[in-house]
Amino acid sequence: MPGPQLPTLSMVLATATRVLRGAGVASPRVDAELLAAHVLGIPRSRLLTAPPPDPGQSAEIERLTTKRAARIPLQHLTGTAPFHELELEVGPGVFVPRFETELLVEWGRTRPGTRIVDLCGGSGAIAIAVRTSGTEVYCVEKSDAALVWLRRNVARLAPDVRVVDGDVTDPAVLRDLDGTVDLVLSNPPYVPEGAPVDVEVAVHDPHDAVFAGADGLALMPGLVRRAGDLLRPGGWLGIEHDDTQGESLPALIRATGRFAEVIDHHDLAGRPRYVTARRVAD
Repeated sequence: MPGPQLPTLSMVLATATRVLRGAGVASPRVDAELLAAHVLGIPRSRLLTAPPPDPGQSAEIERLTTKRAARIPLQHLTGTAPFHELELEVGPGVFVPRFETELLVEWGRTRPGTRIVDLCGGSGAIAIAVRTSGTEVYCVEKSDAALVWLRRNVARLAPDVRVVDGDVTDPAVLRDLDGTVDLVLSNPPYVPEGAPVDVEVAVHDPHDAVFAGADGLALMPGLVRRAGDLLRPGGWLGIEHDDTQGESLPALIRATGRFAEVIDHHDLAGRPRYVTARRVAD
């Protein structure tokens, strides 16, 4: 007699979607499909033509769905985060890169020059994505946990990127490059303490990579000062920020007297997202 019929992939996905929706996951169907694609070892686009999962695969999809329903980040479960045509390895201890930061990368890739510094490098998302042939890229990060992921991603995707273990506000970090850098980019911690964030961020992203004081600007004065020292006259600065800082951060940068053409840029939803400025001579 034939054995019991295996559940179709459509049935497995429907169950996973229902579980994730009940747990309050923002994109339950997408997350269910991404988990299934991860387990099956295929791109999400091939799910429509995939054969039914075997019992072991169905059990693994169910296991990962349960973890995702507990609001463990999807990227921690798959081990990767897509970013600007890259697949970055991520996990506990490092900030998971977001789509919004790709806007800053795209702006940075249009700037002239070849010497680039990424301050608050995290997983290496900006440094690796902005790197092109002929560029000299440095990535500064101080978190021991984040440095593990940063070094792993650099070794796999961009071994010529220089990883620097240091505090981005320390005048000694990359001091030998002062006045020679063409572009400084940063996605620093900028969320005000107490601001509402998703469970995934509150519980699983490193606190010090997300929050920065009552107004979210605690790190900005030191970061802007260090960027100003690194940049040559005519060099460019780009910093991602919270959507409440579209006026305060540009004002902070202007007040240094070291930058001109200070412009705030909006994301695709129309929210203030990053500020850019050109270094002037002292």
